[in-house]
Amino acid sequence: MENEQAQVDAAAAVWERRLVLLLRILACVTGLALFAVFMPRHCMASTHEWLGVGKFPDGPIVEYLARSLSAFYAVHGGLMWLISTDPRRFAPILTYVIWTTITFGAGLLAIDLLAGLPLHWTLMEGPGVVVLGGVLLGLKTKARA
Repeated sequence: MENEQAQVDAAAAVWERRLVLLLRILACVTGLALFAVFMPRHCMASTHEWLGVGKFPDGPIVEYLARSLSAFYAVHGGLMWLISTDPRRFAPILTYVIWTTITFGAGLLAIDLLAGLPLHWTLMEGPGVVVLGGVLLGLKTKARA
């Protein structure tokens, strides 16, 4: 009986390490958005066009939204890193983040469709975020975090 429990605990530890790794990768990737907060406007415009979403619109609200959303993503990256330091301790917060990620992904899909974004963008963004949330949920469940 003790041996079986030790095996279950060992397996959960492996899944927890995978969860921590994914959380840290996500933290680093979303943390990179901090660069966009300080990015020169002409670089934003070039990136916008390179992504195939048209000419970057003029106006202070567009720049404000781009910079504030980038800052929000960077803050999200910090939260993911914090959660990764102890997923069991932060399990309720992790559960919240996972379910809001899945919901956010579904919302992004709807927004992208309504906004008329290019198909490649629409198919990658929302569904990708939903899948990512699902992977986090699966890892959290297997890690028993």
